Amino acid sequence: MICAEDELGIGTSHEGIMVLEKEVRPGTPAAGYFKVTSDTVFGIGLTPNRIDCGSHFGVARDLAAYFNVNKPTIISLPDVSAFKAGSRKNPVEISVESKERCTRYTGLTIRNINIKESPQWLKIRLSAIGLTPINNVVDITNFILHELGQPLHAFDADAITGNKVIVKTLPAKTKFITLDGVERELSPADLMICNSNEGMCIAGVFGGLKSGIKDSTKNIFLESACFNPVSIRKSARRHDLHTDASYRFERGSDPEITIYALKRAALMILDLAGGEIDGDFIDIYPTPVKRAVVDLTYKNIDRLIGKHIPADTIKKILLSLDIKVLEEDNDILKVEVPSYRVDVTREADVIEEILRIYGFNNVEIGTDMHSVISHTTKPDTEKLMNNVCDMLSSNGFAEIMCNSLAPSVWYESTGDFDTKSMVTLANPLSSDLNVMRMSLLQGMLNTIEWNINRQNTSLRLYELGYNYLKLPEKGSIEITEKFAETMNLDIVITGDTAPQSWNTPSVLTSFFHIKGYVEMVLERLGLNLRKLTINEYQANWYAESLGYYQGNTLIATVGRISKKYLNIFDIKQDVFYAHLEWDKLLKAYKNNRIAFEELPRFPWVRRDLALLVDRKVRFSQIKDIAFATERHMLREVGLFDVYENDSLGKDKKSYAVSFVLSDDQKTLTDKNIEKVMSSLINAFTRELGATLR
Repeated sequence: MICAEDELGIGTSHEGIMVLEKEVRPGTPAAGYFKVTSDTVFGIGLTPNRIDCGSHFGVARDLAAYFNVNKPTIISLPDVSAFKAGSRKNPVEISVESKERCTRYTGLTIRNINIKESPQWLKIRLSAIGLTPINNVVDITNFILHELGQPLHAFDADAITGNKVIVKTLPAKTKFITLDGVERELSPADLMICNSNEGMCIAGVFGGLKSGIKDSTKNIFLESACFNPVSIRKSARRHDLHTDASYRFERGSDPEITIYALKRAALMILDLAGGEIDGDFIDIYPTPVKRAVVDLTYKNIDRLIGKHIPADTIKKILLSLDIKVLEEDNDILKVEVPSYRVDVTREADVIEEILRIYGFNNVEIGTDMHSVISHTTKPDTEKLMNNVCDMLSSNGFAEIMCNSLAPSVWYESTGDFDTKSMVTLANPLSSDLNVMRMSLLQGMLNTIEWNINRQNTSLRLYELGYNYLKLPEKGSIEITEKFAETMNLDIVITGDTAPQSWNTPSVLTSFFHIKGYVEMVLERLGLNLRKLTINEYQANWYAESLGYYQGNTLIATVGRISKKYLNIFDIKQDVFYAHLEWDKLLKAYKNNRIAFEELPRFPWVRRDLALLVDRKVRFSQIKDIAFATERHMLREVGLFDVYENDSLGKDKKSYAVSFVLSDDQKTLTDKNIEKVMSSLINAFTRELGATLR
């Protein structure tokens, strides 16, 4: 192949075809000629609380703590004793005005450097973790960020007007151009690194275009700081700037490493870019962060872990985690937590760390302990959920999980929801995800729209998820009394019932299909459909619908989605939707009692009637009247045909209804059967004005 550097992945140049030396023999391995090295990259998924492992040294430190329990393991930082302050000439001054947003600010001026390409070893290491090498100074700051977890920022010192760095906020709507060339409008809550005239950098997030390192830069000001995590997180989200630096600052950086990181960077810059240190570093740390001091008892360690761990082992683990034992008084240890462990502040946190290093698998389940499974609350709600979900999935449904965050316009524009009860996010990721959802319906319709737009028009979907609600204020500070969440099961079908083939004609889904699935779920939960009340239900998202009631409690609704809601999501085909109140169904399930009885010893008999009734009469009315009339021998009532024609009469229709009769005590005779059927016919005539066809 004829390639440029970037096409082979060995460089960034795309200026032209690479020309090899004439002495290179055909067949020579390219990796050897280009000196390509191989490496192994481990990807680690960190939870937000473990930012102490957001660097190579942090991971190594945690591994050393684990290995040190069984075998002495030593880990040390690179030596920076060679750092020496220069003769004071004209270092950049520092002033911190916004002390609540900047915990510590350390800076150093280095002059007469030479900006150039980084050496190969540095470029290879940065490339291995997905970073693009830029120049020696910027590459060093990126290298140290990933080595130590401490973000650094290098400014062009000649671009610092007034030779002074001021850490402060700027007025609202101040314009600022970041390194990516985008002009941004600042908030008065954004912490800025400024010179005497203007902002140079959004602190801890992104640098400015004017003060960045350029090829012509000769003098630099190096920043190593610790910023307030909340301030950084809000600024990063406000401007949609999520950088490696903001990732670490917004989770909590170590205020005690700023000087070391600065010295480490300075020595590397002197080695790779030359130059000289102008004076000493300036460190502004008005209120030093106190390390967390925790009282730890052996009794609580044994109680929470469920196993006695020898005191010597506990102390060894604490030592390996850099947790110092300050005092020991009988059963109580007073320990000091290192500053880089921002998540460890309580006794339970320290015990969790002990258990983590000791090993969860080393804690046996003893005779005095009970497994969680053996004490599961009855009914087992998780198992019940899985059973219902498995049943729906086996019937061709696909489970979806929509975002619990939703745009408020879904609920504000329709007028069908109480927006006063809407749970609004204080700091939303975007205007499209600014409230907690009040219904699963909109997410399902959005999913249907997405699929239809991609030519997937026949869908069977279900979701089991929470809706969220803000409760009226009661003057309580308890968060649980201000908000509520309810579990719901929503089902939706649209399009064809089955893929069309030579022996399966195209049949569109209908109201009765979704109704059948709802009743299948209700029966699976042990509800007796004959004991439920089914009435018409009114809601603006339905064009026509039914509600299922147990007593006066609404447990499910089912119907066809209205044109109003279909138009919102630009859906041009019918959608049938069911909503089941899962929490209420669970309550009904708990009260359900299963009774077994022997199989009938006597045969059952079926009789059919063709009833001519008014068009407004529903089959459910016929069914209810039948069971109310015959309570002893009637077992089932079914509808197997509906016929409508002008020949039947105006506003008339015919129901073909089947009746299954049996008696547990004897075989039915014709006389018994005729007596029951006569009673049923008389009841239908009296209640519904029905006649036989």
